[in-house]
Amino acid sequence: MCIAVDGTGRKRNLRPFQYPLNNIQVPMKKLIVSLIAALAATGSLFAQDAKPAAEEVTKLMLGVVPNVMQFDKKELTVKAGTKVMLLFRNEKCPLQHNFLLLKPGTKDAVGALADKMLTDPEALKKLYLPESADILVKPAKLIGIGQSDLIEFTAPAEAGDYPYICTFPGHWRLMNGVLKVTK
Repeated sequence: MCIAVDGTGRKRNLRPFQYPLNNIQVPMKKLIVSLIAALAATGSLFAQDAKPAAEEVTKLMLGVVPNVMQFDKKELTVKAGTKVMLLFRNEKCPLQHNFLLLKPGTKDAVGALADKMLTDPEALKKLYLPESADILVKPAKLIGIGQSDLIEFTAPAEAGDYPYICTFPGHWRLMNGVLKVTK
């Protein structure tokens, strides 16, 4: 025999398998609601399986000004350390282009390395990407008219002005801009 206390505080004798549902309905309902909420929020009922909060992503678009050899934006801005998705588009320019993000103060040095690639018979296969530790982000391809390249990277952790350039032969002097990284 089982003894239970009902909602009024009185003791009652219970037969086997008979439990006072009124006393557990409210706490059980709260438990079920909280379990459903945890499952909906994390995909799991267990803390070790919980998914991390969604990472902040900055989506940017950058294009090419036809027949001018310039990016359509001279300045882009992102927060330090955020994930960046840059859609680089060439809608109407018949020339090929790329996008490289550089360390601050290195535009001229990397540009000079790009100029030297004119004598390299493999330069096109290398996408006109000079070898340099000053390049932070490299493209996946050269883009021609009507093409685009989705470039994903994490913004530098330090605030500052990071130059971006196109290293297709002769372009970098005119085709450049600045990624402003803020705290």
